[in-house]
Order: sequence, then structure tokens, then C-alpha cells
Amino acid sequence: MPKKISIVIPVCNEKSNVPLMVDALCTVMDKQLYNYDITFIDDGSNDGTVDALKEQTQLKSNVFFIALSRNFGHQNALKAGLDNSNGDAVISMDGDLQHPPSLIPELIKHWEAGNDIVYTIRKDHHEIPMMKRKTSNLFYNLMNRLSDIELEAGTADFRLMDKRVVDICRNFNEMDLFWRGLVKWLGFTQIGIEYEPSERKFGKSKYTYKKMMQFALRGITSFSIKPLSIAIYLGFTFSILSLLYVPYVLYAYYFGHIISGWASVIVTIAFFGGLQLMILGIIGMYLGKLFIQSKQRPHYVIKESYLP
Repeated sequence: MPKKISIVIPVCNEKSNVPLMVDALCTVMDKQLYNYDITFIDDGSNDGTVDALKEQTQLKSNVFFIALSRNFGHQNALKAGLDNSNGDAVISMDGDLQHPPSLIPELIKHWEAGNDIVYTIRKDHHEIPMMKRKTSNLFYNLMNRLSDIELEAGTADFRLMDKRVVDICRNFNEMDLFWRGLVKWLGFTQIGIEYEPSERKFGKSKYTYKKMMQFALRGITSFSIKPLSIAIYLGFTFSILSLLYVPYVLYAYYFGHIISGWASVIVTIAFFGGLQLMILGIIGMYLGKLFIQSKQRPHYVIKESYLP
């Protein structure tokens, strides 16, 4: 009996892209020597994406869907797909056609060669705004410096994972999921391949600069406590520097000089006040993670589904 490939695709407001995605995937997968199924995870769409998915399940016997009760975020929607997959290998990808289905045969080839995880690395082309390229590179540089894992710049959520890796992923119960880091942290035999993203056919990117910043903070704080160490070193350094001010105060006291310069005092107080707030913010971020985790809420809630 041939092995099976499961493809999981989180989508949010991708109504027009759904039929194009199904056609592109079927064109590629029908040429492979594997059974396959395609499961879309609707992450709280409000543009009729669920209706488009239901239509595709009527047209294709191997297309399925999960509709979440609201928007739980891309990473949680991806977990919903992994939890409900049953293939010997699982491929995750986005539903906007920027992850090219034509790359899937190469992913499968590397899996057949003995790799447990085949991940992809996006090659930025010139059409991508310079600001987005700069912020992306900054994120990966910070991630690699502040955490104990090494991510190549451009690492994407377009990957293939062997069934035994997916079985482990189902057991992750941390609330702030960051799959790019988790997959790298898992180990196993991994290989990365480069790809050039295709153009989005319809709709617009869901990753605003604000969401990218939140994504970066989630990734860094999920895999490192180095920001807390940096806060300690900052506090220690400025405490030592403040001692350099003591000789001046003593000199002014004993030799009758009036300590003037209220402006500089206010600036100093404001600076150290800001530094303290920043350090408290870092500590608060980690405490917030513990608070949310302690509630043990599910990563997602399924409203309706059509599964094999």
C-alpha cells in the first residue's frame, strides 16, 4: 500500500485563492506515487472562505477543512492541522500561493533520501520592500544572538515533516507557539532548500509590521531568557557608572560648591526611569507567559469540520 502525504494549509480570508490552491496542489500531487489529502484550517475568516472550502470538498474527495470558532493566529491554526493529520509525512504551507506547490516533489525527494524534516528558506527578490527585508534580517540576527537555536534568514513555515516528528509536535502544550523555532529545536535529520516566493494572486498579506514585531518577540522570548540576563547586566553596569558621580558630590560638599544643573538631574532621572520600565517590561513579558500558560486553555476551538 503506498504511503500517504497530508498537506495542511492555514487560511484566513483567502476565498479567491482556495480553488487556485486546490488546483495547483492536485496538479502536482497527481503525478506523485503517493496517496494524499489536503486539509485547510480556516482561522476565523469573514469573507466566505469556509463556503469556498465546502465547495471544494464537494468537488474533490481528498479535500477537507477545519473551521475554527475565531481567529486564533497562524501558529495555532497550524497546530490544528498537525493534530488532525494522518499522513506518513505532513507538508505545511500558506494558502496564498506564495509557497509554490511545484516545490513539493523536491521536498518529498529529500524525505525519501532519509531526512525527517525538510524546511524551506525564502530567497527575497527585488520586489519585496527594502524595509521588510531589513526588518526580516534584523529579526533572524536577534533570534540567533539571543536564543540557543540557529535559524537561517528567510526560514518559512513551508516544510515537510515525517510522521514521527508530527507525533511529537502534537504533544507540545506551550501557549506561545513558534513553529520555526520548535522544529529547529527538535533536532532529527534536517535539510533546508531555497525557494523563490510566487506572487500573491488575490488578497493582501496578513503580516503587518506590528504583527511581525509581535511574532519576533514571541520567537525570542519562547526560546531564550537572555533578555533577562541583559536586564541584569544593564542594571549592574549603570549602578557602577553611577558611583563615578560620588567623587563630584563629595568635592562639591566639602569645598562649598553648589550642585547646580537641574536639567541634567531631570534627564538622568528620566533615563534611569525609562531603563527600569524597560527591564520591568521584559520581566512582565515572561511572567505574562507563565500566567497564560497556567490557565491551560486549548490552542484552538473547532466550530465545524469535514475530516476523513
